[in-house]
Amino acid sequence: MNLPALSLQDRADARLKAIAARGIRSRIKADLKNGQITVGAVLAAAAQEPAVDRLKVCELLEALPGIGKVRATVIMSELGIAPTRRVRGLGVHQRRALVDYLGQGS
Repeated sequence: MNLPALSLQDRADARLKAIAARGIRSRIKADLKNGQITVGAVLAAAAQEPAVDRLKVCELLEALPGIGKVRATVIMSELGIAPTRRVRGLGVHQRRALVDYLGQGS
């Protein structure tokens, strides 16, 4: 499969879009760490914001206070969530189980 050749303007636009998406994900993780937003609220916001939708679940969990790589992996394993899963790939039951497990409302 050949990728289409992008003009310099198209590449610059894509680069700016990627930078903006990384900034949104970074703010979400900072807000989680500071307790300004809950996991339920992030999952709900993912429906409207594609950048949040692409956030990895393990990064979402690791942004929470007291949860590191090991604990995030254990939580995901207990809930039956694949280690490479992104927020957009979570099913309704997985989303509910994640919020219930963490004891956070939306």
